Amino acid sequence: MNEKILEMIEQYETIIVHRHVRPDPDAYGSQCGLVEILKASYPNKKVYAVGKEERSLHFMRRLDIIEDEVYKGALVIVCDTANEERICDRRYTLGDKLIKIDHHPNEDPYGDLLWVDTSASSCSEMIYEFYLFGKDRGLKLNDEAARLLFGGIVGDTGRFLFPSTTDKTFAYAGELIHYDFSRTELFDKMYERDTNIIKLNGYILQNFEMQHNGVASVMLTKKLLDEYNAEPSEASLLVGTLGDVKGIKAWAFFIEEEDQIRVRLRSKGPVINGVARKFKGGGHPLASGASIHSWDEVEHVIKELSEVCDNYQQ
Repeated sequence: MNEKILEMIEQYETIIVHRHVRPDPDAYGSQCGLVEILKASYPNKKVYAVGKEERSLHFMRRLDIIEDEVYKGALVIVCDTANEERICDRRYTLGDKLIKIDHHPNEDPYGDLLWVDTSASSCSEMIYEFYLFGKDRGLKLNDEAARLLFGGIVGDTGRFLFPSTTDKTFAYAGELIHYDFSRTELFDKMYERDTNIIKLNGYILQNFEMQHNGVASVMLTKKLLDEYNAEPSEASLLVGTLGDVKGIKAWAFFIEEEDQIRVRLRSKGPVINGVARKFKGGGHPLASGASIHSWDEVEHVIKELSEVCDNYQQ
């Protein structure tokens, strides 16, 4: 598949790279890391990274603004996005060909070419692997691409703590750090939090509820977020904070947005993406997301999560 993707990239003069809505570091890292690789490798090609910007990720890269006409005859690549409905910027359909590069379960096999590797820690890891495949064919990795890919890998592995981290992940990260960028600066911008978000994290630690079967949950209403002057996207960054709780098996963050309640699911063993699918979501076996539209549905989500944990055998 790498061969087919590289051949298709070589055929097009305009390449537009998308990723998913509500982006995380891996979404930006894989999308923008690929763009930097292609721009360095093919200086005569027009290569763009598009989508709605996430303010908290401005430090990774600012995105490009292009007109609809740029899509005419262009190759479109979507990174780190399992389902078509989650692709940011609906203009992805305006291109000539579409490539999907992703590490989530392939439940929505869209695109003319698909490269899905669920064993990869991150889509950024896959983009680096693509570079390794093509470096003898002219692909070049500059310092900026290395910084972006390293940031994406760090973000999706929880600083190499998540079970998705493999020997290959460490090997690739070890190669990337030889490029000229500041890991300290990158870590600071990824993990430093404003005082109000730290206080919100304190609220979460004081108010989460945990059942005897290891299922935990916390509800963050819009009113509460307003009290802490926090955006839903900022609250979502705190979902990992319960991972250090002794005895916890799986947990859910319920974060109220303008038109829905975002459900963030995490697990330390039980497979939870099946629960997410029941509520119009999906994701990884141990890290998934879904949406509900009423607080009355919270108990249904927790019930489904409890059934998974009750049936879990280590």
